[in-house]
Amino acid sequence: MKISLQQHKSTLARILDYIGVYRWLVLLSLVLAAVTVATTLYAPILVGEGVDLILGPGQVDFGRLQEILKRVAVVIFITALAQWLMNHINNRITYHVVKDIRTRAFNHLEVLPLSYIDSHQYGDVISRIIADIDQFSEGLLMGFTQLFTGLLTIVGTLAFMLMVNPLITAVVVLVTPLSLFVASYIAKRTFAMFQLQSKTRGELTSLIDEMVGNQKVVQAFGYEREAQKRFEEINERLRSCSLRAIFFSSITNPSTRFVNSMVYASVGIAGAYAAIRGILSVGQLSVFLSYANQYTKPFNEISGVVTELQNALACAARVFELMDEPPIPAEDGDAAVLGEVEGHVELKDVSFAYQPQTPLIEHLNLDVRPGQRIAIVGPTGCGKTTLINLLMRFYDVDQGSIQVSGRDIRRVTRKSLRANYGMVLQETWLKSGTIRENIAYGRPDASLEEIVQAAKAAHAHSFIKRMPQGYDTEITEDGGNLSQGQKQLLCIARVMLSLPPMLILDEATSSIDTRTEIRIQKAFAAMMDGRTSFIVAHRLSTIREADVILVMKDGHIIEQGTHEELLGQDGFYAGLYRSQFAQ
Repeated sequence: MKISLQQHKSTLARILDYIGVYRWLVLLSLVLAAVTVATTLYAPILVGEGVDLILGPGQVDFGRLQEILKRVAVVIFITALAQWLMNHINNRITYHVVKDIRTRAFNHLEVLPLSYIDSHQYGDVISRIIADIDQFSEGLLMGFTQLFTGLLTIVGTLAFMLMVNPLITAVVVLVTPLSLFVASYIAKRTFAMFQLQSKTRGELTSLIDEMVGNQKVVQAFGYEREAQKRFEEINERLRSCSLRAIFFSSITNPSTRFVNSMVYASVGIAGAYAAIRGILSVGQLSVFLSYANQYTKPFNEISGVVTELQNALACAARVFELMDEPPIPAEDGDAAVLGEVEGHVELKDVSFAYQPQTPLIEHLNLDVRPGQRIAIVGPTGCGKTTLINLLMRFYDVDQGSIQVSGRDIRRVTRKSLRANYGMVLQETWLKSGTIRENIAYGRPDASLEEIVQAAKAAHAHSFIKRMPQGYDTEITEDGGNLSQGQKQLLCIARVMLSLPPMLILDEATSSIDTRTEIRIQKAFAAMMDGRTSFIVAHRLSTIREADVILVMKDGHIIEQGTHEELLGQDGFYAGLYRSQFAQ
């Protein structure tokens, strides 16, 4: 993936904005860098003076040499202290900037629409927030550590050399552009390669995340060999683009070293000639050679820094790309807070499509009275889960309106709307933490007695008590150390604790054994009493008691009525029922 010069500049400008928050620390780092460079460059002058005091056997001024050695010791101490402080400050700046970017990226992820999450690989999103920001931090830290001191060393060395001999300094300056040209030429070609490397690394992360998260399915269907082939193919592409990026970036340093060696040789030849002619002393020649070495060294470091910065900019561009994704549309300024409602839900001429060219729900009308139990059945892909997404406003309707207690849900805050719904989905979700924290996810202030009562109602109390620490047992991310049925019982207990006025049960008992399901159904019946409930089910035995059964097909309600009424119509529902309960 190529990135334009304009995008390159934009990424750099945004990074500088983040760094600008810590401008005083940056200024202090610059001051310390200047002190480090000044003392480093002052040391060769002292050494040169010492060399001139050693003229030959019996011609050594030990008194003045001792004074010079003391000054050298002080200079070395100041240099070491300034460098330590500078590195400490640079670390502080770098990791504060990284923390700020990662925090904003995660916060932005929290407000991205569900459509973005549904259409992007989870692993790629994770890679941007973790791996790419880590790569960016390494490049930024190297930039702070070496770029400032390198540039100041170049400027300072030229100034000191001009003071000693302008003619030889001119030789150095004339050869310098060649080194800059070589570094610039290579750096321009490495950026696109690092960009491709970051993209491919995100692709590999996505595959690993997918395979690890679904390892049971992979093994059950014997997909290991195909998964290995996919991994090897992506890994080979990552190896190829990484090798190219590293190869081109690695030739920067040898190339600039070659040019810098030419600078050093030129200074040596010109300086030796000047010393022979009496223009320079031997001590001044040693100073010049030391400066020539110090002058060229930063070019090697800066070339390495430029390479790392190319990688850092490529990674930062991917992170900023995520942060630039449009968030969920802001709520209207006059959006009302929906208080506790009685549960009247009305859909008026609702149409919706995930892709504009593929209509899913068209002109759907539905009037649900408070306290009704509405069951939704139909073949896979008919729009059942989509209807739930629209009720919860995970997606907004394309046409028509959904109203709760007479209010269009687009005119109320999402938080207050969702607070009036309790959801139990077929796909369970638990966070890493204690069982108690997971049940109280919707009501963190709930007492232990209330949590236990909810768990008992969900028939989860008995297995929780058998856990090592009971309700304080730590469970892993997504409840990895629990069975699927136990996870679903905890999700049911979570809703039992909140008891909102409206419920959504999407295959809520799909992972529970038949005996427990019968008991759960009784608990659900008590919980749904007086509450508007939407029940999505494939097992028709669980919805016989529903007040209204909606039969959906291709985004339309094709049949509507009670269980007995629909059986009497001998239509699509009756066919579904007979297929499950054939005589």
